Amino acid sequence: MSFQDKVIYQIYPKSFYDSNGDGIGDLRGIIQKIPYIAKLNIDMIWFNPFFVSPQNDNGYDIADYYKVDPTFGTMADFEELAAKLKEHHISIMLDMVLNHTSTAHEWFQKALAGDKKYQAFYYIRDPKPNGDLPTNWESKFGGPAWAKFGNTGKYYLHLYDPTQADLDWHNPEVRQELFKVINFWRAKGVQGFRFDVINVTGKGTELVDAPANVASKTLYTDTPIVQDYLKEMNRASFGKDPDAITVGEMSSTSIPNSVQYTLPANHELTMVFTFHHLKVDYANGEKWTKTPFDFMKLKEILTEWQLGMAKGGGWNALFWNNHDQPRAINRFGDPVHYRAKSAEMLATTMHLLRGTPYIYMGEEIGMSDPDYQSMNDYVDIECKNAYKELLSAGKTPAEAFEIVKTKSRDNSRTPMQWDSSEYAGFSKHKPWLMPTNQAEVNVADELAHGEIFTYYQKLISLRKTQPIISVGDFKPLLETDRQVFAYLRKYKDQTLVVLNNFYGESTSVQLPSDLSAHTGKILISNYHEQPIFSQEITLKPYQSIAFLLNH
Repeated sequence: MSFQDKVIYQIYPKSFYDSNGDGIGDLRGIIQKIPYIAKLNIDMIWFNPFFVSPQNDNGYDIADYYKVDPTFGTMADFEELAAKLKEHHISIMLDMVLNHTSTAHEWFQKALAGDKKYQAFYYIRDPKPNGDLPTNWESKFGGPAWAKFGNTGKYYLHLYDPTQADLDWHNPEVRQELFKVINFWRAKGVQGFRFDVINVTGKGTELVDAPANVASKTLYTDTPIVQDYLKEMNRASFGKDPDAITVGEMSSTSIPNSVQYTLPANHELTMVFTFHHLKVDYANGEKWTKTPFDFMKLKEILTEWQLGMAKGGGWNALFWNNHDQPRAINRFGDPVHYRAKSAEMLATTMHLLRGTPYIYMGEEIGMSDPDYQSMNDYVDIECKNAYKELLSAGKTPAEAFEIVKTKSRDNSRTPMQWDSSEYAGFSKHKPWLMPTNQAEVNVADELAHGEIFTYYQKLISLRKTQPIISVGDFKPLLETDRQVFAYLRKYKDQTLVVLNNFYGESTSVQLPSDLSAHTGKILISNYHEQPIFSQEITLKPYQSIAFLLNH
């Protein structure tokens, strides 16, 4: 299974389809919707965790890696799902949360009960002599990264929620136990693995305070030992399967490190998720702010990663959307005036780059952020904490709410909108998170009258049939243009010119004469009326067009 011409679809099981009327999506619901997924012609589905979990962080707090949480179904359901997907030549990517376990996990519970073996599975430390916490590290969900370890007087490390205790990867027994988990699912036919926050596993043996004005994450993120851990994991598990596809979620990583993570000769991972391009609407690097996206910065980051990864022989995962991000159409498009065109433009931009594209459920029908009116509509712990912090920092309730509305992770977690009914055809019961605009945007309407879904089918088909897209080189074009993100893909004697207008106004671009001397045929465009390939090309609002040149 070569990965360059593959396209991966992401399903957030809790929100895909509810088969038993409890308001929560489940595995049987996914089985019922396989014909829909198969229509798109994707190759693999990444499922967010459906393992046993108290669900304090929507399943990223795992209490049992080997069992399906009853909320989502049974192991028999999973086996049936895998078998039915296989009939459609669709393989499975599971989400491996190996940096931490739930505090409800048997290992942590044994540690609490005094079992020394399992205490060595976690970072359990004494307070400082003056009674302060072991270090000044901050949790990524806000507040200190240490919590009381029972009534022992000690503390345990949690980089995320207090119910997510960090595992100590320095302990070889921990690593062996985690590799066993991967092999258990491999034995069930799973060929893809996405490793959650895997580059924060490289904490030191000695944990020390972050110096003044230095973020604590710099002490434990992307450290050299992570590469050793990945090599060992590869050898012990998925590396035995030539068709395995793996992706590491890499927070605050760099191009040189990501090249190393994905260089085939290193035998670590197939590709990496990086997030720099999704921070271009953070004012001063702060997520919880509301500011227009910086288009020039977006171009610069995408270009830098395309060139840097290619030069080193690494591989990017390409994406706009996932379960942790607001919908890209709200951030970088126009869901009100140009919903279809801006959805297609964003898709073109990403799918024609060098890397493996990921489609997040609902993206292919142009789903957008919900229009919630109150904090009570939200469920996500992160945005509720952020709202409180924004109020403490002096924002009015209205200002704080506006910020949460644009940045909450719940924006992408609303139920898949299958039809225009009250619960969007997702459930017969009130869903765990409410949809709001299913009357305008839903699968039934899109398949009957829409254009976005068929446009995604075209993009997927092009990647499978055009080597220039799957393996060609990338070159930036029109780098100073403040409205158009343009680039070239080159393969053998072919050149692909890709032009993407990121705004709702028409614009003209001047192509270099060495390009415009050639004749070009349109490979894909999101408008029916097509410009002829020439030195000057006018792009309509949110138009994307790709010309294949004859040399």
